Amino acid sequence: MLGEFRRALLLAPLADGALMSGEQGGVRWIYAFTDEAALARFALARGAGDQEWEYLAVLGARLADTIVPGAEGPTGIAVNVADGEGAMLFPPVVGIVPDAVAVTA
Repeated sequence: MLGEFRRALLLAPLADGALMSGEQGGVRWIYAFTDEAALARFALARGAGDQEWEYLAVLGARLADTIVPGAEGPTGIAVNVADGEGAMLFPPVVGIVPDAVAVTA
């Protein structure tokens, strides 16, 4: 699954010119979606389905290897978070993000 994530072109919504994210358990989670339908379900879940959303199309590998290291504090990637069991979390651990920014136990 990690290989597929790294090769996938993901849609990362923007808010005020920055990647949209949320915080849970001391980790910042960058939101990313596999297609426009998944992004639309997220917008509907947030009560903003009638609004136009800007997004960045970016490879999963670029999110993990370039964007996460530039973030402040522990940062992971949450894919398709409005899809319940179809959601995927890629936490800030060795093997997913660069070792220098990975959270250690």
